[in-house]
Amino acid sequence: MDRSKLVAIITGAISILLAIAYLLLVQFLDFRGEMIPAPVSQLPQGVEVVEGYLMQDFPFSRE
Repeated sequence: MDRSKLVAIITGAISILLAIAYLLLVQFLDFRGEMIPAPVSQLPQGVEVVEGYLMQDFPFSRE
């Protein structure tokens, strides 16, 4: 068997192993269940969340 065939076989085997590892990782993450957002009631009083940004951190007002 010449060198190029050996390199191709090894590369293919590594590719298949990476694909199987990826599928196992995705299955594990999916098995953990539905992702639930954090409860809004845990925010401190007076902090308003608008489109993912805290208004107190904004450099300008909403007026």
